[in-house]
Amino acid sequence: MTTEAKTTDLVGEMLSKAPQATLMFWLVKICATTVGETGGDALSMTLKLGYAVATLIFLAFFVVTLAAQIRVKRYHPINYWLVVVATTTVGTTTSDFIDRTLHLGYVVSSAGLLALVIAVLIAWRLSAGRISADHITTRKDEIFYWLTILVSNTLGTALGDFSSETIPDLMDKIAHAPAGGWDAWGFELAAVVFAGLIAIVAVLHLLKWAPQAVLFWAAYVLTRPLGATLGDTLTKPHLQGGLDFGRFLATGVIALAMVVLILLSPKLRRPAGAAA
Repeated sequence: MTTEAKTTDLVGEMLSKAPQATLMFWLVKICATTVGETGGDALSMTLKLGYAVATLIFLAFFVVTLAAQIRVKRYHPINYWLVVVATTTVGTTTSDFIDRTLHLGYVVSSAGLLALVIAVLIAWRLSAGRISADHITTRKDEIFYWLTILVSNTLGTALGDFSSETIPDLMDKIAHAPAGGWDAWGFELAAVVFAGLIAIVAVLHLLKWAPQAVLFWAAYVLTRPLGATLGDTLTKPHLQGGLDFGRFLATGVIALAMVVLILLSPKLRRPAGAAA
């Protein structure tokens, strides 16, 4: 590669409109999914707007934040994470609408959304010649990036709900149920399963046994149910082992935690490749 080509690649990395996928990135991402879970439920359930109306509201929020993100030329943490939160809220209410209003069920919705994620990634690969993770330097990559995030967060919501119902049924067949039955532990059991899958993805990443971009998007889907579990823990009543914060209070607390984590991490305040 010539010196000019290397310089062009370096400039492209420094102009990336996404942060580096560090450990802190994933912690903030889990917080963002929690905000999406509690915020989405706050409008659709606490305010009783319904899944369809809440989805339209959050879809409008997503369009506004995405337009602001695309318009800027450089990475800005506030713009970036607002779009992430918007995708999680849309994903939460959309998944609930498909499962509970259209009554398609978790199996059908999860399978359909998984196929859609794969289709988007294939289209991205065929269109751009590669699938990016944190080096988003072109308009085409940026559009595919946010589309993949939107569908991935919706899939993660559906998988989390599916697992929280199917895993307790499986546990009933293999182990004696604790007080209250396995159903009361649905989200916690699902969190353990998804944490194990994330650990496998992390090992594959460290050993470089799979394409890094594919592992990134696998982790993006799998971290979504963990956020749902955290949101469930914050909003559950005390008798069910939760903190009983209420959905609006929980949303505010986790949103504040996101801001603090971003401020504490220099790498999240600059784009991927900026250190080079």
